[in-house]
Amino acid sequence: MSYRYDDNTGYGDPEKKPAEAGMGNLSYQKRPAYVDDDGAVPGESFEYGNGFIASMHRMAGKMKIEQRGIERVPEDERTDRGFKAYLNVSTMWLAANMVVSSFAIGVLGKSIFYLGFADSILVILFFNLLGILSVCYFSTFGPKFGLRQMVLSRFWFGWHGVKLIAIFNVLACIGWSSVNAIVGAQLINAVNNDVPGYAGIIIISVCTFIVTLFGYKVVHAYEFWSWIPTFVVFMIILGVFAHSGAFVNIPWETGTAELGSVLSFGSVVYGFATGWTSYAADYTVYQPSTQSRRLVFFWTWLGLIIPLLFTEMLGAAVMTATSINGGDNIYQAGYHASGTGGLLAAVLLPPLGRFGQFCLVILALSIIANNCPNIYSVALTMQVLGRWTQRVPRFVWTGVGTCVYIAIAIPGYGHFEAVLENFMNFIGYWLAIYEGISLTDHFVFKRGFSGYNPADYDKPSKLPPGIAAVLAFCCGIAGMVLGMSQVWFVGPIALKAGEAPYGGDVGFELGFLFATVSYLVFRTIELRIFHR
Repeated sequence: MSYRYDDNTGYGDPEKKPAEAGMGNLSYQKRPAYVDDDGAVPGESFEYGNGFIASMHRMAGKMKIEQRGIERVPEDERTDRGFKAYLNVSTMWLAANMVVSSFAIGVLGKSIFYLGFADSILVILFFNLLGILSVCYFSTFGPKFGLRQMVLSRFWFGWHGVKLIAIFNVLACIGWSSVNAIVGAQLINAVNNDVPGYAGIIIISVCTFIVTLFGYKVVHAYEFWSWIPTFVVFMIILGVFAHSGAFVNIPWETGTAELGSVLSFGSVVYGFATGWTSYAADYTVYQPSTQSRRLVFFWTWLGLIIPLLFTEMLGAAVMTATSINGGDNIYQAGYHASGTGGLLAAVLLPPLGRFGQFCLVILALSIIANNCPNIYSVALTMQVLGRWTQRVPRFVWTGVGTCVYIAIAIPGYGHFEAVLENFMNFIGYWLAIYEGISLTDHFVFKRGFSGYNPADYDKPSKLPPGIAAVLAFCCGIAGMVLGMSQVWFVGPIALKAGEAPYGGDVGFELGFLFATVSYLVFRTIELRIFHR
Protein backbone atom coordinates (compact mmCIF):
# COMPACT_ATOMS: atom_id res chain seq x y z
CA MET A 1 0.00 0.00 0.00
CA SER A 2 1.25 3.50 -0.82
CA TYR A 3 0.68 6.80 0.89
CA ARG A 4 -1.61 9.29 -0.80
CA TYR A 5 -1.29 12.96 -1.49
CA ASP A 6 -3.84 15.09 0.38
CA ASP A 7 -4.72 18.16 -1.70
CA ASN A 8 -6.28 19.83 1.32
CA THR A 9 -3.10 19.86 3.36
CA GLY A 10 -0.38 20.22 0.75
CA TYR A 11 1.72 17.35 2.09
CA GLY A 12 3.02 15.17 -0.68
CA ASP A 13 6.23 13.49 0.36
CA PRO A 14 5.67 10.03 1.89
CA GLU A 15 8.95 10.35 3.73
CA LYS A 16 7.57 13.34 5.63
CA LYS A 17 4.29 11.85 6.81
CA PRO A 18 3.36 12.79 10.41
CA ALA A 19 5.00 10.56 12.99
CA GLU A 20 1.86 10.39 15.05
CA ALA A 21 -0.74 9.57 12.44
CA GLY A 22 -3.95 8.56 14.12
CA MET A 23 -3.26 10.81 17.10
CA GLY A 24 -3.33 14.18 15.42
CA ASN A 25 -3.34 15.50 11.87
CA LEU A 26 -3.71 12.43 9.68
CA SER A 27 -2.59 13.96 6.42
CA TYR A 28 -1.25 10.63 5.19
CA GLN A 29 -3.17 7.37 5.29
CA LYS A 30 -2.65 4.13 3.46
CA ARG A 31 -4.60 4.00 0.23
CA PRO A 32 -7.54 1.64 0.70
CA ALA A 33 -8.56 -1.19 -1.58
CA TYR A 34 -12.23 -0.15 -1.55
CA VAL A 35 -14.45 2.77 -0.67
CA ASP A 36 -18.05 3.01 0.44
CA ASP A 37 -20.84 5.14 -0.98
CA ASP A 38 -19.66 8.17 0.92
CA GLY A 39 -16.12 7.87 -0.32
CA ALA A 40 -14.74 6.92 3.08
CA VAL A 41 -13.25 3.64 4.18
CA PRO A 42 -13.93 2.38 7.70
CA GLY A 43 -10.86 0.81 9.22
CA GLU A 44 -8.46 1.86 6.47
CA SER A 45 -8.45 5.58 5.81
CA PHE A 46 -9.76 8.46 7.89
CA GLU A 47 -9.66 11.28 5.35
CA TYR A 48 -9.83 9.56 1.98
CA GLY A 49 -12.76 10.66 -0.18
CA ASN A 50 -15.03 13.67 -0.54
CA GLY A 51 -17.97 12.51 1.61
CA PHE A 52 -19.26 13.98 4.85
CA ILE A 53 -17.36 11.54 7.09
CA ALA A 54 -14.07 12.22 5.34
CA SER A 55 -14.71 15.96 5.65
CA MET A 56 -15.29 15.59 9.39
CA HIS A 57 -11.99 13.75 9.71
CA ARG A 58 -10.14 16.46 7.81
CA MET A 59 -11.61 19.08 10.09
CA ALA A 60 -10.68 17.01 13.16
CA GLY A 61 -7.14 16.59 11.85
CA LYS A 62 -6.72 20.34 11.58
CA MET A 63 -7.89 20.66 15.22
CA LYS A 64 -5.39 17.99 16.36
CA ILE A 65 -8.21 15.66 17.41
CA GLU A 66 -7.34 11.96 17.46
CA GLN A 67 -9.11 10.36 14.53
CA ARG A 68 -8.13 6.76 15.02
CA GLY A 69 -10.89 4.60 16.43
CA ILE A 70 -10.68 0.82 16.80
CA GLU A 71 -8.30 0.37 13.85
CA ARG A 72 -5.09 -1.40 14.81
CA VAL A 73 -2.24 0.97 15.63
CA PRO A 74 0.76 0.26 13.34
CA GLU A 75 4.14 -0.19 15.00
CA ASP A 76 5.60 2.95 13.43
CA GLU A 77 2.84 5.10 14.97
CA ARG A 78 3.41 3.96 18.55
CA THR A 79 5.13 6.95 20.03
CA ASP A 80 4.40 6.29 23.73
CA ARG A 81 7.82 4.84 24.46
CA GLY A 82 10.32 4.22 27.21
CA PHE A 83 9.97 4.97 30.90
CA LYS A 84 7.58 7.84 30.16
CA ALA A 85 5.13 5.28 28.78
CA TYR A 86 5.13 3.38 32.09
CA LEU A 87 4.54 6.63 33.94
CA ASN A 88 1.73 7.49 31.54
CA VAL A 89 -0.22 4.32 32.24
CA SER A 90 0.51 4.45 35.98
CA THR A 91 -0.55 8.07 36.43
CA MET A 92 -3.53 7.39 34.17
CA TRP A 93 -5.00 5.00 36.74
CA LEU A 94 -3.63 6.96 39.69
CA ALA A 95 -5.58 10.04 38.61
CA ALA A 96 -8.68 8.07 37.63
CA ASN A 97 -8.93 6.54 41.12
CA MET A 98 -7.57 9.35 43.31
CA VAL A 99 -11.05 10.81 43.25
CA VAL A 100 -14.05 11.35 45.46
CA SER A 101 -15.87 8.41 43.84
CA SER A 102 -13.33 6.04 45.39
CA PHE A 103 -13.82 7.77 48.74
CA ALA A 104 -17.57 7.17 48.36
CA ILE A 105 -17.00 3.41 48.00
CA GLY A 106 -15.33 3.31 51.42
CA VAL A 107 -18.24 5.19 52.94
CA LEU A 108 -20.65 2.41 51.92
CA GLY A 109 -19.08 -0.06 54.35
CA LYS A 110 -20.90 1.51 57.28
CA SER A 111 -23.77 3.32 55.60
CA ILE A 112 -25.15 0.36 53.63
CA PHE A 113 -23.58 -2.80 55.06
CA TYR A 114 -23.22 -1.79 58.75
CA LEU A 115 -19.62 -2.93 59.00
CA GLY A 116 -17.15 -1.76 61.62
CA PHE A 117 -13.90 0.00 60.80
CA ALA A 118 -11.43 -2.88 60.91
CA ASP A 119 -13.57 -5.28 58.89
CA SER A 120 -14.25 -2.56 56.31
CA ILE A 121 -10.50 -2.02 55.94
CA LEU A 122 -9.82 -5.72 55.45
CA VAL A 123 -12.56 -6.03 52.81
CA ILE A 124 -11.16 -2.99 51.00
CA LEU A 125 -7.65 -4.46 51.02
CA PHE A 126 -8.31 -8.00 49.81
CA PHE A 127 -11.10 -7.36 47.31
CA ASN A 128 -9.11 -4.54 45.69
CA LEU A 129 -6.06 -6.79 45.35
CA LEU A 130 -8.27 -9.32 43.61
CA GLY A 131 -10.18 -6.84 41.45
CA ILE A 132 -7.23 -5.05 39.86
CA LEU A 133 -5.38 -8.16 38.63
CA SER A 134 -7.38 -8.42 35.41
CA VAL A 135 -6.93 -4.70 34.68
CA CYS A 136 -3.17 -5.03 35.03
CA TYR A 137 -2.97 -8.16 32.91
CA PHE A 138 -5.11 -6.93 30.03
CA SER A 139 -3.14 -3.67 29.97
CA THR A 140 -0.21 -5.73 28.69
CA PHE A 141 -2.23 -6.69 25.59
CA GLY A 142 -2.19 -3.12 24.25
CA PRO A 143 1.54 -2.93 23.43
CA LYS A 144 1.59 -6.53 22.25
CA PHE A 145 -1.18 -6.19 19.64
CA GLY A 146 -1.96 -2.48 19.22
CA LEU A 147 -5.68 -3.26 19.62
CA ARG A 148 -8.32 -1.84 21.93
CA GLN A 149 -9.83 -4.04 24.63
CA MET A 150 -13.20 -4.56 22.94
CA VAL A 151 -11.48 -5.40 19.65
CA LEU A 152 -9.29 -7.92 21.46
CA SER A 153 -12.48 -9.46 22.80
CA ARG A 154 -13.33 -10.57 19.26
CA PHE A 155 -10.63 -13.22 19.60
CA TRP A 156 -12.61 -14.73 22.49
CA PHE A 157 -16.23 -13.88 21.69
CA GLY A 158 -16.12 -13.76 17.90
CA TRP A 159 -17.29 -11.05 15.51
CA HIS A 160 -20.95 -11.23 16.52
CA GLY A 161 -20.63 -12.45 20.11
CA VAL A 162 -18.50 -9.48 21.08
CA LYS A 163 -21.44 -7.18 20.36
CA LEU A 164 -23.17 -8.58 23.45
CA ILE A 165 -20.09 -7.68 25.51
CA ALA A 166 -19.91 -4.27 23.86
CA ILE A 167 -23.50 -3.50 24.90
CA PHE A 168 -22.65 -4.36 28.51
CA ASN A 169 -19.55 -2.20 28.28
CA VAL A 170 -21.49 0.76 26.90
CA LEU A 171 -23.92 0.44 29.82
CA ALA A 172 -20.96 0.27 32.20
CA CYS A 173 -19.23 3.35 30.75
CA ILE A 174 -22.41 5.40 30.77
CA GLY A 175 -23.35 4.17 34.24
CA TRP A 176 -19.90 4.93 35.65
CA SER A 177 -20.03 8.42 34.24
CA SER A 178 -23.51 9.07 35.61
CA VAL A 179 -22.62 7.89 39.11
CA ASN A 180 -19.40 9.91 39.14
CA ALA A 181 -21.10 13.06 37.91
CA ILE A 182 -23.64 12.76 40.73
CA VAL A 183 -20.84 12.57 43.33
CA GLY A 184 -19.19 15.70 41.92
CA ALA A 185 -22.49 17.55 41.81
CA GLN A 186 -23.09 16.69 45.47
CA LEU A 187 -19.79 18.32 46.36
CA ILE A 188 -20.57 21.46 44.43
CA ASN A 189 -23.99 21.59 46.11
CA ALA A 190 -22.33 21.21 49.51
CA VAL A 191 -20.17 24.26 48.77
CA ASN A 192 -23.07 26.36 47.50
CA ASN A 193 -26.65 25.23 48.01
CA ASP A 194 -27.76 27.66 45.32
CA VAL A 195 -26.07 25.47 42.68
CA PRO A 196 -28.60 22.72 41.88
CA GLY A 197 -27.50 19.16 41.22
CA TYR A 198 -28.18 19.31 37.49
CA ALA A 199 -25.88 22.33 37.12
CA GLY A 200 -23.00 20.53 38.79
CA ILE A 201 -23.55 17.48 36.58
CA ILE A 202 -23.45 19.60 33.43
CA ILE A 203 -20.28 21.44 34.52
CA ILE A 204 -18.40 18.20 35.16
CA SER A 205 -19.70 16.55 32.00
CA VAL A 206 -18.72 19.41 29.69
CA CYS A 207 -15.21 19.57 31.14
CA THR A 208 -14.81 15.81 30.67
CA PHE A 209 -16.01 16.03 27.09
CA ILE A 210 -13.43 18.69 26.23
CA VAL A 211 -10.56 16.48 27.46
CA THR A 212 -11.78 13.26 25.84
CA LEU A 213 -12.67 14.95 22.56
CA PHE A 214 -8.98 15.32 21.66
CA GLY A 215 -8.19 11.70 22.39
CA TYR A 216 -5.41 9.49 23.70
CA LYS A 217 -2.57 11.99 24.06
CA VAL A 218 -4.63 14.69 25.76
CA VAL A 219 -6.30 12.20 28.10
CA HIS A 220 -2.90 10.90 29.20
CA ALA A 221 -1.50 14.41 29.53
CA TYR A 222 -4.42 15.49 31.71
CA GLU A 223 -4.25 12.41 33.91
CA PHE A 224 -0.48 12.76 34.27
CA TRP A 225 -0.91 15.86 36.43
CA SER A 226 -4.50 15.99 37.65
CA TRP A 227 -4.00 13.61 40.57
CA ILE A 228 -1.63 15.99 42.37
CA PRO A 229 -4.09 18.65 43.64
CA THR A 230 -6.60 15.92 44.50
CA PHE A 231 -4.00 14.02 46.53
CA VAL A 232 -3.10 17.22 48.40
CA VAL A 233 -6.77 17.79 49.29
CA PHE A 234 -7.17 14.21 50.52
CA MET A 235 -4.10 14.67 52.71
CA ILE A 236 -5.69 17.83 54.13
CA ILE A 237 -8.87 15.85 54.85
CA LEU A 238 -6.81 13.17 56.59
CA GLY A 239 -4.99 15.74 58.71
CA VAL A 240 -8.09 17.75 59.65
CA PHE A 241 -10.11 14.65 60.48
CA ALA A 242 -7.31 13.11 62.56
CA HIS A 243 -6.94 16.39 64.47
CA SER A 244 -10.70 16.61 65.13
CA GLY A 245 -10.76 13.42 67.18
CA ALA A 246 -14.03 12.40 65.55
CA PHE A 247 -12.86 8.93 64.54
CA VAL A 248 -14.79 6.11 66.19
CA ASN A 249 -13.37 2.59 66.12
CA ILE A 250 -16.65 0.80 65.47
CA PRO A 251 -16.22 -2.88 66.41
CA TRP A 252 -17.09 -5.60 63.97
CA GLU A 253 -19.85 -8.11 64.42
CA THR A 254 -19.72 -11.90 64.20
CA GLY A 255 -21.81 -14.69 62.76
CA THR A 256 -23.77 -15.02 59.54
CA ALA A 257 -24.87 -11.38 59.53
CA GLU A 258 -21.23 -10.27 59.46
CA LEU A 259 -20.43 -12.82 56.77
CA GLY A 260 -23.23 -11.56 54.57
CA SER A 261 -22.16 -7.92 55.00
CA VAL A 262 -18.52 -8.71 54.23
CA LEU A 263 -19.41 -10.61 51.06
CA SER A 264 -21.83 -7.92 49.86
CA PHE A 265 -19.47 -5.02 50.55
CA GLY A 266 -16.67 -7.05 48.96
CA SER A 267 -18.77 -7.37 45.82
CA VAL A 268 -19.08 -3.59 45.63
CA VAL A 269 -15.35 -3.02 46.22
CA TYR A 270 -14.46 -5.66 43.65
CA GLY A 271 -16.85 -4.12 41.13
CA PHE A 272 -15.19 -0.74 41.48
CA ALA A 273 -11.64 -2.12 41.23
CA THR A 274 -12.26 -4.47 38.30
CA GLY A 275 -14.46 -1.97 36.49
CA TRP A 276 -11.56 -0.81 34.33
CA THR A 277 -10.98 -4.30 32.89
CA SER A 278 -13.19 -3.89 29.84
CA TYR A 279 -11.04 -1.03 28.51
CA ALA A 280 -7.66 -1.73 30.06
CA ALA A 281 -5.80 -2.14 26.75
CA ASP A 282 -7.25 1.10 25.36
CA TYR A 283 -4.61 3.12 27.20
CA THR A 284 -1.50 1.18 26.18
CA VAL A 285 -2.08 0.69 22.42
CA TYR A 286 0.36 3.46 21.48
CA GLN A 287 3.19 1.73 23.34
CA PRO A 288 5.55 -0.34 21.14
CA SER A 289 5.47 -4.12 21.22
CA THR A 290 8.98 -4.09 22.72
CA GLN A 291 7.68 -2.71 26.03
CA SER A 292 8.19 -5.08 28.93
CA ARG A 293 4.89 -6.79 29.80
CA ARG A 294 6.05 -7.22 33.39
CA LEU A 295 6.74 -3.52 33.76
CA VAL A 296 3.42 -2.57 32.13
CA PHE A 297 1.68 -4.90 34.61
CA PHE A 298 3.65 -3.56 37.58
CA TRP A 299 3.16 0.14 36.82
CA THR A 300 -0.53 -0.40 36.15
CA TRP A 301 -0.83 -2.27 39.45
CA LEU A 302 0.98 0.52 41.29
CA GLY A 303 -1.22 3.20 39.72
CA LEU A 304 -4.36 1.35 40.79
CA ILE A 305 -3.66 -0.04 44.25
CA ILE A 306 -2.30 3.14 45.85
CA PRO A 307 -5.28 5.45 45.23
CA LEU A 308 -7.90 2.73 45.74
CA LEU A 309 -6.64 1.72 49.16
CA PHE A 310 -5.89 5.26 50.29
CA THR A 311 -9.19 6.87 49.31
CA GLU A 312 -11.49 3.99 50.24
CA MET A 313 -9.88 3.47 53.63
CA LEU A 314 -10.07 7.20 54.27
CA GLY A 315 -13.77 7.12 53.38
CA ALA A 316 -14.36 4.23 55.79
CA ALA A 317 -12.56 6.14 58.56
CA VAL A 318 -14.40 9.43 58.07
CA MET A 319 -17.77 7.65 57.92
CA THR A 320 -17.27 6.32 61.46
CA ALA A 321 -17.79 9.87 62.77
CA THR A 322 -21.48 9.69 61.83
CA SER A 323 -22.02 7.34 64.79
CA ILE A 324 -21.07 9.98 67.40
CA ASN A 325 -23.95 10.65 69.85
CA GLY A 326 -26.06 8.02 68.15
CA GLY A 327 -26.00 9.87 64.84
CA ASP A 328 -26.81 13.33 66.23
CA ASN A 329 -23.77 15.20 64.88
CA ILE A 330 -22.63 17.41 62.02
CA TYR A 331 -21.18 14.47 60.08
CA GLN A 332 -24.42 12.54 59.98
CA ALA A 333 -26.34 15.74 59.24
CA GLY A 334 -24.03 16.57 56.35
CA TYR A 335 -24.23 13.05 54.98
CA HIS A 336 -28.02 13.05 55.23
CA ALA A 337 -28.23 16.43 53.46
CA SER A 338 -25.77 15.93 50.57
CA GLY A 339 -24.39 12.41 50.73
CA THR A 340 -20.63 12.09 50.35
CA GLY A 341 -20.32 15.78 49.53
CA GLY A 342 -22.05 16.75 52.76
CA LEU A 343 -19.85 14.39 54.77
CA LEU A 344 -16.69 15.94 53.34
CA ALA A 345 -18.11 19.42 53.91
CA ALA A 346 -18.63 18.53 57.59
CA VAL A 347 -14.94 17.65 57.81
CA LEU A 348 -13.51 20.65 55.97
CA LEU A 349 -15.80 23.64 56.31
CA PRO A 350 -15.96 24.23 60.09
CA PRO A 351 -12.17 24.46 60.59
CA LEU A 352 -11.11 25.76 57.16
CA GLY A 353 -13.96 28.01 56.00
CA ARG A 354 -13.49 29.34 52.48
CA PHE A 355 -10.33 27.33 51.96
CA GLY A 356 -12.38 24.25 52.79
CA GLN A 357 -14.85 25.28 50.08
CA PHE A 358 -11.98 25.55 47.63
CA CYS A 359 -10.86 22.03 48.57
CA LEU A 360 -14.36 20.70 47.92
CA VAL A 361 -14.40 22.29 44.48
CA ILE A 362 -11.06 20.59 43.68
CA LEU A 363 -12.56 17.26 44.72
CA ALA A 364 -15.63 17.88 42.58
CA LEU A 365 -13.43 18.56 39.56
CA SER A 366 -11.46 15.36 40.27
CA ILE A 367 -14.45 13.54 38.78
CA ILE A 368 -13.20 14.66 35.37
CA ALA A 369 -10.16 12.39 35.77
CA ASN A 370 -12.42 9.50 36.71
CA ASN A 371 -14.84 10.01 33.84
CA CYS A 372 -12.23 10.50 31.10
CA PRO A 373 -11.53 6.76 30.66
CA ASN A 374 -15.26 6.02 30.59
CA ILE A 375 -16.18 8.55 27.92
CA TYR A 376 -13.08 7.93 25.82
CA SER A 377 -13.70 4.19 25.82
CA VAL A 378 -17.47 4.30 25.31
CA ALA A 379 -16.80 5.78 21.87
CA LEU A 380 -14.41 2.96 20.98
CA THR A 381 -16.91 0.39 22.23
CA MET A 382 -19.67 1.83 20.06
CA GLN A 383 -17.48 1.29 17.02
CA VAL A 384 -17.34 -2.45 17.75
CA LEU A 385 -21.11 -2.83 17.34
CA GLY A 386 -21.02 -2.81 13.53
CA ARG A 387 -19.43 -1.50 10.36
CA TRP A 388 -21.77 1.47 10.37
CA THR A 389 -20.90 2.43 13.96
CA GLN A 390 -17.21 2.17 13.12
CA ARG A 391 -17.78 4.53 10.23
CA VAL A 392 -18.98 7.22 12.65
CA PRO A 393 -15.85 9.00 13.99
CA ARG A 394 -14.79 8.32 17.55
CA PHE A 395 -15.14 11.95 18.58
CA VAL A 396 -18.81 11.96 17.50
CA TRP A 397 -19.57 8.99 19.76
CA THR A 398 -17.79 10.83 22.56
CA GLY A 399 -20.34 13.62 22.28
CA VAL A 400 -23.28 11.22 22.09
CA GLY A 401 -22.12 9.35 25.19
CA THR A 402 -21.77 12.60 27.11
CA CYS A 403 -25.34 13.63 26.33
CA VAL A 404 -26.70 10.23 27.35
CA TYR A 405 -25.05 10.09 30.76
CA ILE A 406 -26.11 13.65 31.55
CA ALA A 407 -29.69 12.60 30.82
CA ILE A 408 -29.33 9.66 33.23
CA ALA A 409 -27.44 11.45 36.02
CA ILE A 410 -29.82 14.37 36.45
CA PRO A 411 -32.90 12.31 37.42
CA GLY A 412 -30.70 9.91 39.46
CA TYR A 413 -29.19 12.71 41.55
CA GLY A 414 -31.55 12.22 44.49
CA HIS A 415 -31.00 8.45 44.71
CA PHE A 416 -27.23 8.25 44.64
CA GLU A 417 -26.61 5.67 47.37
CA ALA A 418 -28.96 3.07 45.90
CA VAL A 419 -27.70 3.80 42.39
CA LEU A 420 -24.06 3.39 43.46
CA GLU A 421 -24.55 0.08 45.30
CA ASN A 422 -26.65 -1.53 42.55
CA PHE A 423 -24.38 -0.29 39.79
CA MET A 424 -21.17 -1.51 41.45
CA ASN A 425 -22.73 -4.95 41.82
CA PHE A 426 -23.74 -4.96 38.14
CA ILE A 427 -20.17 -4.10 37.15
CA GLY A 428 -18.70 -6.86 39.29
CA TYR A 429 -21.17 -9.43 37.99
CA TRP A 430 -20.72 -9.05 34.26
CA LEU A 431 -16.98 -8.40 34.34
CA ALA A 432 -16.36 -11.51 36.43
CA ILE A 433 -18.13 -13.51 33.71
CA TYR A 434 -16.15 -11.71 30.98
CA GLU A 435 -12.89 -12.37 32.80
CA GLY A 436 -13.70 -16.05 33.29
CA ILE A 437 -14.26 -16.57 29.55
CA SER A 438 -11.43 -14.42 28.22
CA LEU A 439 -8.76 -15.67 30.62
CA THR A 440 -9.77 -19.29 30.08
CA ASP A 441 -9.52 -18.87 26.32
CA HIS A 442 -6.21 -17.04 26.59
CA PHE A 443 -4.45 -19.55 28.83
CA VAL A 444 -6.13 -22.85 27.94
CA PHE A 445 -7.00 -22.60 24.25
CA LYS A 446 -4.64 -19.97 22.84
CA ARG A 447 -1.88 -20.93 25.29
CA GLY A 448 -0.71 -17.37 25.74
CA PHE A 449 0.13 -14.53 23.40
CA SER A 450 1.49 -16.76 20.65
CA GLY A 451 -2.01 -18.03 19.88
CA TYR A 452 -3.19 -14.75 18.30
CA ASN A 453 -2.93 -13.39 14.78
CA PRO A 454 -3.70 -9.70 15.36
CA ALA A 455 -4.17 -9.06 11.62
CA ASP A 456 -7.42 -11.06 11.84
CA TYR A 457 -9.12 -8.60 14.18
CA ASP A 458 -11.53 -7.36 11.45
CA LYS A 459 -11.96 -10.65 9.54
CA PRO A 460 -15.09 -12.44 10.78
CA SER A 461 -14.22 -15.68 9.00
CA LYS A 462 -10.90 -15.89 10.84
CA LEU A 463 -12.36 -15.28 14.31
CA PRO A 464 -14.05 -17.80 16.61
CA PRO A 465 -17.77 -18.32 15.90
CA GLY A 466 -18.51 -16.98 19.39
CA ILE A 467 -21.20 -19.57 20.15
CA ALA A 468 -19.22 -21.11 23.00
CA ALA A 469 -18.52 -17.71 24.57
CA VAL A 470 -22.14 -16.59 24.40
CA LEU A 471 -23.39 -19.87 25.89
CA ALA A 472 -20.78 -19.65 28.64
CA PHE A 473 -21.81 -16.05 29.29
CA CYS A 474 -25.40 -17.24 29.76
CA CYS A 475 -24.20 -19.89 32.20
CA GLY A 476 -22.28 -17.21 34.05
CA ILE A 477 -25.47 -15.18 34.34
CA ALA A 478 -27.17 -18.25 35.84
CA GLY A 479 -24.42 -18.47 38.45
CA MET A 480 -24.73 -14.75 39.09
CA VAL A 481 -28.48 -15.06 39.72
CA LEU A 482 -27.97 -17.93 42.15
CA GLY A 483 -25.48 -15.93 44.20
CA MET A 484 -26.69 -12.35 43.93
CA SER A 485 -28.12 -10.43 46.86
CA GLN A 486 -30.06 -7.31 45.95
CA VAL A 487 -33.01 -5.53 47.50
CA TRP A 488 -35.13 -6.73 44.56
CA PHE A 489 -33.86 -10.32 44.43
CA VAL A 490 -31.86 -12.66 46.64
CA GLY A 491 -30.54 -15.88 45.11
CA PRO A 492 -30.86 -19.20 46.93
CA ILE A 493 -27.09 -19.56 47.45
CA ALA A 494 -26.81 -15.98 48.70
CA LEU A 495 -29.36 -16.80 51.38
CA LYS A 496 -27.07 -19.51 52.71
CA ALA A 497 -24.04 -17.23 52.62
CA GLY A 498 -25.54 -14.75 55.07
CA GLU A 499 -28.54 -14.03 57.18
CA ALA A 500 -32.03 -13.93 55.61
CA PRO A 501 -33.64 -12.03 54.07
CA TYR A 502 -30.62 -10.30 52.51
CA GLY A 503 -27.93 -12.95 52.49
CA GLY A 504 -24.38 -12.43 51.35
CA ASP A 505 -23.62 -11.53 47.77
CA VAL A 506 -21.51 -14.17 46.00
CA GLY A 507 -22.80 -13.33 42.54
CA PHE A 508 -19.47 -12.40 40.95
CA GLU A 509 -17.70 -15.45 42.37
CA LEU A 510 -20.33 -17.85 41.04
CA GLY A 511 -20.59 -15.96 37.75
CA PHE A 512 -16.84 -16.40 37.19
CA LEU A 513 -16.94 -20.08 38.16
CA PHE A 514 -19.94 -21.02 36.03
CA ALA A 515 -18.58 -19.13 32.99
CA THR A 516 -15.12 -20.68 33.27
CA VAL A 517 -16.26 -24.28 33.63
CA SER A 518 -18.93 -24.07 30.94
CA TYR A 519 -16.55 -22.35 28.49
CA LEU A 520 -14.06 -25.18 28.84
CA VAL A 521 -16.76 -27.57 27.65
CA PHE A 522 -18.41 -25.40 24.98
CA ARG A 523 -15.19 -24.15 23.41
CA THR A 524 -13.80 -27.67 23.11
CA ILE A 525 -16.91 -28.70 21.18
CA GLU A 526 -16.86 -25.52 19.07
CA LEU A 527 -13.26 -26.08 18.01
CA ARG A 528 -14.00 -29.62 16.88
CA ILE A 529 -16.90 -28.42 14.74
CA PHE A 530 -15.62 -25.11 13.30
CA HIS A 531 -11.82 -25.52 13.68
CA ARG A 532 -11.42 -21.81 14.50
